[in-house]
Amino acid sequence: MTAGDGRAHTGGMCRSIKTLRPPVLPTEATEEDIHAAALQYVRKVSGFRAPAAHNREVFERAVEEIAEATRRLLDGLEVRGGAARAGRH
Repeated sequence: MTAGDGRAHTGGMCRSIKTLRPPVLPTEATEEDIHAAALQYVRKVSGFRAPAAHNREVFERAVEEIAEATRRLLDGLEVRGGAARAGRH
């Protein structure tokens, strides 16, 4: 499998990020689901499973910012042919 720029895609940690909206997820995403996806994203992008002490603050801030963006995304999505909204209410 190749990425859009022609590089080979090997999967890695991204396979742990799951779709967080109904009907793929049978219930609404929990805060734990959202945080876990954000953490996996930051780990993949940074290349660090756990940050060194001098990177911890920026790492944790990135996780929180991505989790917040994910909440906004899920709250704003509309799923046609299913529930009126996919968001968390």
